[in-house]
Amino acid sequence: MKRLLVTLCLMALFTTPFTAAGDEEQPPEYISDGLKLVPGTQGIDRVWVRPGIDLSQYRHFYLVEPQVAFRKNWQKDQNRGHPTLRVKVSDMDAIKNEMAELLTEIFTAELLESGYTFSEIRAEDVMIIKPAILDLDVNAPDIQSNSTSDILTAGAGSMKLYMEIYDSMSEQILAKAVGQTSDMNIGQMQSQKKVANRAAARRMMTPWAKALARGFTVPAKEAQE
Repeated sequence: MKRLLVTLCLMALFTTPFTAAGDEEQPPEYISDGLKLVPGTQGIDRVWVRPGIDLSQYRHFYLVEPQVAFRKNWQKDQNRGHPTLRVKVSDMDAIKNEMAELLTEIFTAELLESGYTFSEIRAEDVMIIKPAILDLDVNAPDIQSNSTSDILTAGAGSMKLYMEIYDSMSEQILAKAVGQTSDMNIGQMQSQKKVANRAAARRMMTPWAKALARGFTVPAKEAQE
């Protein structure tokens, strides 16, 4: 009998590979997982794929709940820079939950539209997708505040998107991807309300969802070379 994917998903949630290669100016050709650097896809800075793997063979997916982490000292910087705005831990948790839900919504919609189907069982054509948002930097969070004035910024902020893909049968990692993305309006200051922040986050996440649905557009022969 085919097993549920719970075990694999829990394994994925409790590994912490988010110090992944990708921060260096010259990324390594191979990383410890045996994955090889391949030409990046539009919207993704760096992609590593297991040699010989063709991601297009996978037609079903299971999406692990995304992990979300703020930029270091983000709360402290926000509270120092805007005396009338006091960001609490509960505010950060709410933002993280919203970002995780939005990423899940966007990824799922793009994959379904591209012909993939959702699956909770192991099979040779089922991939496990483990996404994460790192270094989340929201310039002007729309939270409850005693202030009646808007905070004007030159953009919504930035985030680093990170993703791992696993084979559901072997539990072998197939690919990693990492990229920095931002939403900035050069020379234009505007109020960043919740609707604007959400729209900006959607713009930052959508290229990743589209690249994933295309299988990173990395042919198997490129990973083999």
